This record gives sequence, C-alpha cells and structure tokens, in this order.
Amino acid sequence: MSANHSFLENYHENGITFPVDILSEEEAQVFRRKLEIYEKEAGTPIGGAENKKVHLRFSWANQLIRHPKILMEVEKVIGPNILCWGSEFFTKEAQTENFVSWHQDATYWGLGNDDIVTVWLALSTSNVESGCMRVVAGSHKKAVAHDEKNEEDNLLSRGQEISVEVNEDEAVNVELKPGQASLHHVLIFHGSKPNLSDDRRIGFVIRYLPTHLRPEGDIDGATLVKGVDRFNYFKEEPLP
Repeated sequence: MSANHSFLENYHENGITFPVDILSEEEAQVFRRKLEIYEKEAGTPIGGAENKKVHLRFSWANQLIRHPKILMEVEKVIGPNILCWGSEFFTKEAQTENFVSWHQDATYWGLGNDDIVTVWLALSTSNVESGCMRVVAGSHKKAVAHDEKNEEDNLLSRGQEISVEVNEDEAVNVELKPGQASLHHVLIFHGSKPNLSDDRRIGFVIRYLPTHLRPEGDIDGATLVKGVDRFNYFKEEPLP
C-alpha cells in the first residue's frame, strides 16, 4: 500500500493496511512452536471445531489477541472499546494444493454492519511462493453475491466464492514476514493460491469489533479485550 498515506488513509481507501510490525521474528517463532507442540501431541494439524475461537482454548492465544501493538492499531479503526469475536489459524501445508477462493468475510457472519476488523498475523513467512493472501484494493465498498462451490482443496468450509468476475491483474499480494500483520476490512475481496514452498504457511487470524455492534439473530459470544462494554450485546466467554 502507498507509503505516502497514513495507516487510516490506507485502510479506508484500500480496505487493508500492511505490513504492520507486531512481533519480532523470534517471538513469532515462539508462538509457532506452541501451536506445533499442540499439534504434535494431538497427532494432527489443528482444524475443525478445535480451530474456532482458539483464544478460549490456549492461554498463549488469549495473550496474542490482547497484544498491545495489535490493539493499538485496531483502536485506530473501531475505537477504544473492543471485543474479540473470533480467532483461528489459517495454515497451508508445504507443497499442497489448498487454496482460498475469492470471497468477502461478512457473507455468512450475521453481524449488524461492516464495522469489523480482521487481523492476519504471520507466524511463518507468507509470500507469493507460500500462498499469501491476495486482495483487490478498494473492493470493500459494498457486499456482493456469492456462490457455493464444492471444491475439495478450497479451505473455506462452504466453498464460497464471489459471483462477480475478479481481474487477477488488480490483485495485491499481502506478503508478510513472521511477526508482521495486515488489517483488513470485512468486505474486501480476498483469497489465496496454493503453498508451493517447502515450509508451512501459518497465519493467526483475529476478528475484532466495537462493543456497540449489535449481532443479528442469536446472541453470540465475544471477549472484551480493551475498554468497557456498555451494551452487552454479546455473551461473556470463559477464558483459559
């Protein structure tokens, strides 16, 4: 994104800002080891229900969602009263065909508006070779229709894909070093290609929203990570 624009200018104009330095590469390696120790003990890469709201499962993931540098950047976008609504790992194994189709995050979320920020924190190198996230800058201004496709290698659970054509020449590669993050808008077009590298591509993804956002339908749970919650639209969640 443009070096001549401020953090907020990039976010509002493009729907994304990156790279944002959060952890040192050594710190990122520490958190990666914690994940991989768990996976070794479990005998399988983390996935399914175990990979939903992982900050409620692991104390070290709970520590990450409260990292002061992350919250400082999120506050610039949505204000000082912040809930963490979700966290999960997006991992692509080395030399695999897994991909993520072009989509918008908000399609199936059932939240009241677009006032949501996703933080994508790299715990390993995320570049073109390893299948980094790709976005269409400026595509976050409106929601579009999606189709659901049954494609085996698609990492999205529903195989959702936007039903409008994407000009691949306009896609921006969100390349991150371990410890760097991107912040993106809930409606930006994004996806990713397979990991052709010899290392896993591991991203820790956190969803933040302001306390004033009212959910649609059933009341969901969320964790207050900064400020105060005077609305109590979300159930409090038990922490590890």
